[in-house]
Amino acid sequence: MLYDFYGELLTTKQAQAIDLYYNEDLSLAEIAEPLEISRQGVRDAIKRGEKTLFEMEERLGLVNRFMNLEEKMQDLVHDVAGMKRYAKLYLHSQKMSEALDALTEKIQDIIEEL
Repeated sequence: MLYDFYGELLTTKQAQAIDLYYNEDLSLAEIAEPLEISRQGVRDAIKRGEKTLFEMEERLGLVNRFMNLEEKMQDLVHDVAGMKRYAKLYLHSQKMSEALDALTEKIQDIIEEL
């Protein structure tokens, strides 16, 4: 995920090496040939690229924020399913009101994080 969020910040060689290593599951030797660098050069490019990706996440926190938003959206899906059940059994009940209040709070949390 770090590569997806911050990959554009890497050098061309770093991005290519990381993509081929992690996404294509190639060995250092298999990556070295098309990039026209040594296996050690590939390893160094990957390590420097990884360091950059982790530093960017530490500074910006976009991946963490995305994951938190995704979790909250899943909570909303769960709550809506609960509302549907309550609507059938308890139309205009206190439970329905509480479920709607909880849903509203979660939506507000998401809006604040954007």
